[in-house]
Formats: sequence, structure tokens, C-alpha cells
Amino acid sequence: MDLFSHTWAALRAAVAGLPDEDFVRPSGCIGWLVRDLVCHLVIDAQDVLITLATPVASEPTRDAVTYWEVSTTPPTGDDPLDALTVRLAAAYEEPWLLRFHLDDVGSAAGRAAVLADPTGRVGTRDEVFTVDEYLTTYVLEWTLHHLDLIAHLPDAADPPPEGLARSRALLESIAGAAFPASLSDRDALLIGTGRRAPTEAETARLGSLATRLPLFLG
Repeated sequence: MDLFSHTWAALRAAVAGLPDEDFVRPSGCIGWLVRDLVCHLVIDAQDVLITLATPVASEPTRDAVTYWEVSTTPPTGDDPLDALTVRLAAAYEEPWLLRFHLDDVGSAAGRAAVLADPTGRVGTRDEVFTVDEYLTTYVLEWTLHHLDLIAHLPDAADPPPEGLARSRALLESIAGAAFPASLSDRDALLIGTGRRAPTEAETARLGSLATRLPLFLG
């Protein structure tokens, strides 16, 4: 849960430090500007608040690894929620409004996570998780989206190294295989999730794992 808070605070701080002109630059999410990604983070924060306020008594059905729906084909952009996110982001018009909303809802989500019982059980997407496992999924979510945020912003702050390392471990569990030690945590995440293509040398080091990548997480 500490890592959830650390990665989330770092991502929100990175957004807060962006100049206005960066909001209309491309992000690492194909087809999304930075402002679209930030709007998605607002929706993510709302989801965290809703889920933490949805306790259930039944046994967990998934954990931080099995939470993800994994596909080997990239998203098409036809998802209605993705289209809504772009329209909603444009409706903010002024970047300060989007920053304010993320800070407002994001801070509340962060406080709710700190106050939650890690052994409690919550429901989302018709599944049951312990609070600890649910929040751990967001370490990967925050870290990947932090990389998306700074993909074309070389002066922006990187994700925390602890978040990169934990996210790599989660992705390796999802993939059912370890990435080569020669790959940095950042590169393992970017290549493993299709955010960049591996070089020929990296493909050779990946071996048979290369044929199963990238993994698109939903």
C-alpha cells in the first residue's frame, strides 16, 4: 500500500509540474494527447474511490496478477470509454482545470487508500479482491501511465525506481516468464507492453519470450 501511495504521488506531481503547452503533446498511449491521459487518470482515481467504498464479504476471486485481461492485439480505439475520455478531456479547455480535478479527486483516492484495511475485500468488474491486491494492480497502472506521460517529454520526472521494479515483477508474473536481466526495468515494461519495439539484440536476448510479446493489458 505504501508503494501505491508513492507511485500515485509521483505521477500526480509529474502532471502538476507540466507547463500548459505539454497538455497538447502526444502521450505514450497511441492516439491520446497528454490531456487525454490525464483525464483517464481522473477516471482511474474515481474508480479507486468507488471500489474502496464497495466492500464485499465473499472470498477473493482474483489478485494483482490475474486482475488483468491480457491480449496480444493492440486496442483499436473503438472502445466507447476511450472515445468518451478524449471528448471529456477536450471539454476541460484549460489545462489548469484538468490539473485541479486530478489533484482534487486524486488526493481523495490517495487518502482513501491509506485509510483502507489492506485485508478487507472489495468488488470491482464483477470480481473480488483484497484491498492490498487491488491497490497493487495500480502500482503497475500508475507506473505504466507515468511512462506514457513522459514518453515525449524528456524534461519530466521519471517514475520511482521502486515502482518500476515492482511493476516489472508483476508483468513477469503476468507473462509467466522473466525478462533478461540485461533489460532495465523501464525497457522491460516498455517492450513487454508494446510501448516500444525491441531492437534486434533485445529480441535475441528475449529468446522464446519474444514470440509472446507484447502483452496488452486491459
